[in-house]
Parts: sequence; C-alpha cells; structure tokens
Amino acid sequence: MTIAITGATGQLGRLVVSALISRGAVPSDLVAVGRNPKKLAELASATGVRTRVADYGDPAALRTAFEGVDRLLLISGNEVGQRVEGHRNVVAAAREAGVAFIAYTSIANVEKSGMGLAAEHLATEQAVAASGIPHTYLRNGWYIENYTDQLDTQLTHGAVLSAAGDGQVSAATRADFAEAAAAVLLSDDPAEAYELGGAPFTIDEYAATVTDVTGTPVAHQALSAEAYGGALTGAGLPAPVVDMLVDSDLGLARGDLLVAGNDLAGLIGHPATPLADAVRAARA
Repeated sequence: MTIAITGATGQLGRLVVSALISRGAVPSDLVAVGRNPKKLAELASATGVRTRVADYGDPAALRTAFEGVDRLLLISGNEVGQRVEGHRNVVAAAREAGVAFIAYTSIANVEKSGMGLAAEHLATEQAVAASGIPHTYLRNGWYIENYTDQLDTQLTHGAVLSAAGDGQVSAATRADFAEAAAAVLLSDDPAEAYELGGAPFTIDEYAATVTDVTGTPVAHQALSAEAYGGALTGAGLPAPVVDMLVDSDLGLARGDLLVAGNDLAGLIGHPATPLADAVRAARA
C-alpha cells in the first residue's frame, strides 16, 4: 500500500512521516509530497521515503504526484484565507489519479464552530465528500505549540496575553496529532471523522503550569479583543494574522476548541501529552 503525505516537509508532515515509520510502514511505500525540492531531498535522506514535488496551486503536478497512491493525507495549507482552492485541487487530482482513500486535517467542531478558520475547513470537507472518495476527517484541536512556541517571550514578560477569557482549549502536541493521522492511514476501517484533542485547560491554567515547570512567575493577562489585537499589532504582526489570532481566541472563549470524548487517546493508544510535559520539552 502506497501512502502519500502532502505538506510532508512541514512541522506536522515530518512528524506524520516519522509516526508512520514507527508504526511499521515501509519507508519506500511512503511518498512525501511538497513544494521545496531541497527540503524533500533532506527528508528522503533522513528517512528513506520517496518524494514528489507539487504545489497545491499546480493541478497537473498534483495529478502526477498522486500516481500509484492508494491512501493520501491532505494536510491543510498554511495560507489562511486562501486555502480552499488549493485543497480542491488536491482532491480533484486525487480523484483523477485513482486514490482510494483521503484523510484530511480539519479543525475541531468544524460543523458548529463560529471561528473564521472553520469555514475553510468545512468547505474542504465538503469537497472531499463530493469527490466520492472514501475518507476520514481528522478534526484536530489546537496545538499546544501555539502557546509553547512563545515561551521565551512569556518568561521574559511574565505574562501570557489572550482574549480567551476563561474558555477551555483541548490542545495537544503536533506529535500527538501526527500519530493519530498515522494510525488512521494504517487502519483497515477508520471512522469518517474524529474529534481530536487533549486534556482541556484554560489560559490561566497554562500560565500556572509554565510557572510551576520553569519556576518563573507567569500570569495570564486577559484582554478585550480590541486590546489583544492592539498588542499583536504593536508586536509587528500583519493585520490578517492579528485578525485570525483574535478571532481564534474569541472562538476559544465560546468553547469552539473544547473537544468532547476521547478520540485522540483511542487512536494513538495512550493519553495525549500532558501540558506540563509539553512545557517542559519546550523549555528544554
């Protein structure tokens, strides 16, 4: 069985490749698809996987990349607000190439979420369904790394800024979500959709965990949406990113990123990475 992974040289994609190999996939049965030949060559050298160059905006290259592929993981693109067309290109190319199964990295609670990000994911899910290809939606919650990647700044200023209030987020590490994707790609009978998330926490609880793990006092500074957007703008972030981050925090406050059930642990066979362990790893 040949499995292709789009966006394979990205942060999540590389972890999926590693997780597939760890779970017994033969490297030569894996096809890493990406747009950067140099990064693909580095991945092939490190893992032994095959590689094919294709961009979500190039239907012909995608069609060629998917030749002989049985199962495909479509990792959502990173151009927020412009992703649907590229995702549709991937789905159309997969159908033309005879791909038998698609897994797509969607977002938690996509069918009821009010977050702007959810609209693109829902449109992609609809495109996958319309293709007639058997599929699984991996409705991933938030990455813990969305917070721990800012750990140095949080420690320097002793604060975590947000407009999330006391909302809970069911975050997990990229490695957890990657392992779930690998489990689905290797499964004989995956479900149509999984709502994936780790143990929920508030931003207050995140700040307290950072304090406990590092020994440096860090507090959650809860802001209004306007004040949070102003702080992000003052930090030099471009307007589209500011809008997305503020909207996401408001979604978190509403519960859009709170995942019910235990699909993630069920797929990967163990609990998701505890928050304290993720903070500890980021600090190290």
